[in-house]
Amino acid sequence: MIGTVYKSTGSWYWVKSDAGNLHKCRIKGKFRIKGIKSTNPIAVGDEVDFELETIGDEEVGVISDIHERRNYIVRKSVNLSKQTHVIASNIDQVFLLVTINNPPTLTTFIDRFLITAEAYSIKAVLIFNKIDTYEIEERAEILYLKDIYEAIGYQCIEVSATENTNVELVKELMKGKVSMFSGHSGVGKTTLVNAIEPGLDLKTKEISEQHKQGQHTTTFAEMFDLSFGAKIIDTPGIKGFGVVDMSKEELGDYFPEFFALKEHCKFNNCIHVKEPQCAVKAALEEEVISWSRYKSYLQILEGEEEHYRTDIWENE
Repeated sequence: MIGTVYKSTGSWYWVKSDAGNLHKCRIKGKFRIKGIKSTNPIAVGDEVDFELETIGDEEVGVISDIHERRNYIVRKSVNLSKQTHVIASNIDQVFLLVTINNPPTLTTFIDRFLITAEAYSIKAVLIFNKIDTYEIEERAEILYLKDIYEAIGYQCIEVSATENTNVELVKELMKGKVSMFSGHSGVGKTTLVNAIEPGLDLKTKEISEQHKQGQHTTTFAEMFDLSFGAKIIDTPGIKGFGVVDMSKEELGDYFPEFFALKEHCKFNNCIHVKEPQCAVKAALEEEVISWSRYKSYLQILEGEEEHYRTDIWENE
């Protein structure tokens, strides 16, 4: 039988067969995917081969093979630095939810997420959520960020799930596609998903006032079929986003505004740091390229992990 993984708990997988039936499955023996050192050998969105076995009174599926992935979103595993974690696979587009202060989403986090989407040719859309909660200064910060990312070519949507602002626009973009929703805990993913499809009734929790961080409500990634011909993958809130397996020479290619200028650099292998006659650095000085984007680039280039600063907008 062939099916799609809809939910993974690490040891059990819920697979929907082509006939539309959901089966609880496990992996057959030791399961490894060539070339991927991953903490999770199978991810939500994977197409798999499985067969059914009867164990006692229960019918259980056994996954024997995984089909080649069209794409996937991957990040460094939190506790195992040399391991990766595949968040989801076979995705048509990702929506990254961004909030200004409840909780704060840093530009470094946004950029790391976007370059990973670029590396695997997945369309990314930025959703600036909770716009009904912001004062004038915070609205200005949203406009500042929109200016940066729209100039690069990313679609940016201001959304309020509670006020139903632009929810229909998001739904239109989702029709006929597999969409992944991601972001920090507390950015309002679950509330937005519930606004998009009220029948799902996913659980939400309040943001911790002490730490301005959301409490984890989604423990595992899970796919849902929606009533308007779309599929959504809801993911756990992620604190950081470690970039995986990108060489210094190719990193700039995943910053679209850098890639567009690359041919004008004096050297073909320019990495836009100390080389003379670098078109990217020239554009930076002319403020054609955002300094916050270049800072993210340097940080990743130098192998630094993300910094969780509270002074998010200082010197940017």
